[in-house]
Amino acid sequence: MTRRSESGEPRNPGLTLRELLDRVARGELPPGEAEEFLSGYGFVALGHQRFDTHRETRTAAPEVVLGLTKTVAQLTEIVAHFAGAGLPLLLTRVDADKADALGRAFPDLAYLPEARVMRLGRSSRVVRGTVAVVTAGSSDQPVAEEAVATLDFFNVSTTRAYDCGVAGLHRLFAQGESILAADVIIAVAGMEGALASVVAGLFPRPVVAVPTSVGYGASFSGLAALLAMMNSCAPGVTVVNIDNGFGAAVAAAAMLRVGARG
Repeated sequence: MTRRSESGEPRNPGLTLRELLDRVARGELPPGEAEEFLSGYGFVALGHQRFDTHRETRTAAPEVVLGLTKTVAQLTEIVAHFAGAGLPLLLTRVDADKADALGRAFPDLAYLPEARVMRLGRSSRVVRGTVAVVTAGSSDQPVAEEAVATLDFFNVSTTRAYDCGVAGLHRLFAQGESILAADVIIAVAGMEGALASVVAGLFPRPVVAVPTSVGYGASFSGLAALLAMMNSCAPGVTVVNIDNGFGAAVAAAAMLRVGARG
């Protein structure tokens, strides 16, 4: 239901805080109505869920919703709101069944099955620079694709260099020029996680390391790679959580934004 002011006019949900204060100062808006507006300013409540509608304004990153444990009904409600408001939205960790149901309801939702993400639009803010996403093996590719899809949603250019692990370092050297041309590198690896140290030791770029849960028994579902990356002998490596391609993309995009200020 559209809320209306005391004059009966529909209230503008896109009203900025400055516009609100100006209207109060000019006597065009009663203080009580302004107080009501501010009680829900910057977020929307959908049942027990509250979603940040000002995240992109505040942090430069649009809203992203984890779809893993949410029901189709919950996700449908969320997407309907963002689509109706014309806001970009990224859903992560969406399985094929949920994606099929949501895709039928919202044809504009794009599904990337390997990355397990669904995207509605993208950020309107183009981020200058490029991120190279490098993987050790093809088994690490789904996590890497989550990073690529997130960066694409943030309007960041990417280049891929896949299957370049330490079991055959000549494969990494063959991709050296394209990796060096990037401004930030995301290194994705499971097993012993050595790729991050190698990349950080070779290329003069910020490196965001992503350990994956790929590996045999003693890898402990990615814990071995996580600890190896955190103990890297190459200084300055940033490490995110296991299988967290999304988190790596957010970190890389933030680095590019800071670099663009210089």
